[in-house]
Amino acid sequence: MRRKWTYGRQGRSGRPPIDPEIRQLILRLARENPRWGCVRIEGELRKLGIRVGATTIRSLLRTARLGPAPRRTGPTWTEFLRAQADGVVACDVFSVETAWLRTLYVLVFIELGRRRIFLSPSTAPSPLGLGHPAGLEPRHGPR
Repeated sequence: MRRKWTYGRQGRSGRPPIDPEIRQLILRLARENPRWGCVRIEGELRKLGIRVGATTIRSLLRTARLGPAPRRTGPTWTEFLRAQADGVVACDVFSVETAWLRTLYVLVFIELGRRRIFLSPSTAPSPLGLGHPAGLEPRHGPR
């Protein structure tokens, strides 16, 4: 039985690993040229006679924790949001059920820089739906 099922002892499956020198060259190209993407690095390597696929380069850069091409250097997402917080306003719409079984809709704005909250006046639901362009008065019948 052991002689029949020998397919598990053939060695490593899949593609062979990338040579460490080529790996270092790819990482060096990515660090020294932060605006180059995977396809550009692939093209530059091909000019040197080295054939490595863009997907392999992408996975190699991901394991080395180098981000996408235009954002390898510069602020992180958290740093960007902190720098832009004074100009960012977030909003949300929610509904509140009252004790008299009425539904009120509230529109809320928050300034992220100052953390100030602005509430719009709450309204009762329109017969035509929330935010309908016809306003609060329903139309009766066809025109």
